[in-house]
Amino acid sequence: MRIAYEANAWGGVVGTPGAVTSIFAGHYVTPGSVEEGMAAIARAGYTGVELFDGNLLPFEGDLAPFRQALHNTGLELAGVYSGGHFIYRDAHADEYARFERSIALAAEAGARHFVIGGGAIRHDGRRDEDFDVMAELLDRVADRARGAGLVPSYHPHLGSLAETGEQVDALFSRSGIALCADVAHLAAAGTDAAALIDRYADRLAYVHMKDVRLVDAAFMPLGAGDMELDAVVEAVVRAGYDDWITVELDGYTGDLDDAAARSLEYLRSRGLAG
Repeated sequence: MRIAYEANAWGGVVGTPGAVTSIFAGHYVTPGSVEEGMAAIARAGYTGVELFDGNLLPFEGDLAPFRQALHNTGLELAGVYSGGHFIYRDAHADEYARFERSIALAAEAGARHFVIGGGAIRHDGRRDEDFDVMAELLDRVADRARGAGLVPSYHPHLGSLAETGEQVDALFSRSGIALCADVAHLAAAGTDAAALIDRYADRLAYVHMKDVRLVDAAFMPLGAGDMELDAVVEAVVRAGYDDWITVELDGYTGDLDDAAARSLEYLRSRGLAG
């Protein structure tokens, strides 16, 4: 398998400010230098990188500098991550237009995966019909991504409509999208990540691998948290998965270079990385 790293480890996660007044303008962004993050990922021994869609926006219209950064580091663009509200049908046209923009950029930049997170939670909680409305747009976005040559998948995330295994079931019973299994988000939500991978083995399209300290949901280098990662690895192998595995470590306060190296060594020790 090929092993990538999510660039948000070096800079964290913010959103574009225009999102306050425009759904079309809302993107995830890692602040700071994309090129510096990519260089650190390459130094740690990884061969791929995943970025937020907002980090490709500065290259819109001229991707040559970004392609040069990939060439300089020897990295491939394993994936691009985006997200949305999904549950407000009146806003679907604006959200879809934003996704079209991100998909076009990801495809032009040479990405393989297009990862979709999100699904808003209302101030008074989830409604059953929200899963129906979300599935409509999610499937439309996935179709558009496939048409652009990308592999689309849905990423369960803490604080989103589909956070727990039961909520993923509710969404996947309505949508045909594939699964991006972020095993630490699932575990932090109280879900057996290995069991969920087994349940959706035929829909497993991408894997985000990270560990978590469950007491405070702090993400950790692989093997340094509370997850039963060996069981997760076994489930990934049982599923016959043979694509990019992306390590992610946003919000970690320790030595980032050391953490990246430790996570890669963990995957090597389990036979998932050469």
